[in-house]
Amino acid sequence: MSEAQSTESPEPAPMKTLADSLSESADWVPEPLQPVWAMLADYPVLQAACIAVLFFFLAFVVRALVLNNLERLSARSSSTVDDTIIAGLKRPVFNTIFFFGLILAVQAAQPPFGRSIFINIIASMIVVSWMLAGLNLSSTILQALGRNRAVNLVEERTIPLFDLTAKLALLLVASYVLLLIWGINPVGWLASAGIVGIAVGFAAKDTLANLFSGFFILADAPYKIGDYINLDTGERGKVVAIGMRSTRLLTRDDIEITVPNAVIANAKITNESGGPYEKMRVRIDVGVAYGSDLEKVCAVLQKVAEAEEGVCAMPEPRVRARGFGASSVDFQLLAWIDRPENRGLINHKLYMHIYKALNESGIEIPYTKQDLYIKEMPEAR
Repeated sequence: MSEAQSTESPEPAPMKTLADSLSESADWVPEPLQPVWAMLADYPVLQAACIAVLFFFLAFVVRALVLNNLERLSARSSSTVDDTIIAGLKRPVFNTIFFFGLILAVQAAQPPFGRSIFINIIASMIVVSWMLAGLNLSSTILQALGRNRAVNLVEERTIPLFDLTAKLALLLVASYVLLLIWGINPVGWLASAGIVGIAVGFAAKDTLANLFSGFFILADAPYKIGDYINLDTGERGKVVAIGMRSTRLLTRDDIEITVPNAVIANAKITNESGGPYEKMRVRIDVGVAYGSDLEKVCAVLQKVAEAEEGVCAMPEPRVRARGFGASSVDFQLLAWIDRPENRGLINHKLYMHIYKALNESGIEIPYTKQDLYIKEMPEAR
């Protein structure tokens, strides 16, 4: 066997941990402090204690002077977003400065065992502190931006979408940084996670379908909370909640219907509250007998619509002739109402008032009837 064939490929070098990186750098101490550092080098425990106390007071000063002053300045603004950010940063900033001092203290103390583990644990606590702060701040900031109408960056219906996306991104970044701190190559973990993800995807395909449909519903926004919608399957109601898995509708019978997002995303949706404004138009079909005064019919229907409180003055109601029926001239009263949920009540009132007004005006409303003509009476026997 040749020498080229017998030579084995070199193994990849293991990833360095944070403790290894600190031990290799000798110039991390500022130059003005080098004499003091050299004097304390003979007393590592005392050196470590001085570093821990120094960084504790440094963290306290930064929080007391810098962040508290920023908080007072932000209190003068009308927005609450900056107040929320500064309040959420106090703990992770303090922890970062103090824990970094503890890392330097452990490095200076040179314990006989566990130095690398201690440093990695403290660095991991810094990452976890920022991750928890980010998870809390993401929800709070999005809620504040959604309530702030002056800054139209986030709409209320898209808050759950952005919140979930931000939290997933924070968890992924924090996990990646933790792996690097502990010197673990994340490539193998990512490959394993891909295999597990495929298996979970097949096992929970319905749940994932609802989840992705919820993303698309929040992003596309075919409806929002408070809208009245009709589905092609027959459901009609007010949207009371839009979740990542399902949408809940409250019907006029005060019955709540939960529709999976995968179903509603593929359905034909009629949004009665959509359009340039929430008003909707109702149509009242009216038939009058042939021979009636059609101008008078239009005037009566117009007067009835204008007198009804639930009918909008703008756009104004209108009457249109629609055709000649088998036994009637067909008209249609077009009127706008403020909210779709009032459609049934307004239709009821209009029908009642139209019937009464046509009777008082002597206008006949035809109905199906048959006239029997006897051409010749049979002879009596």
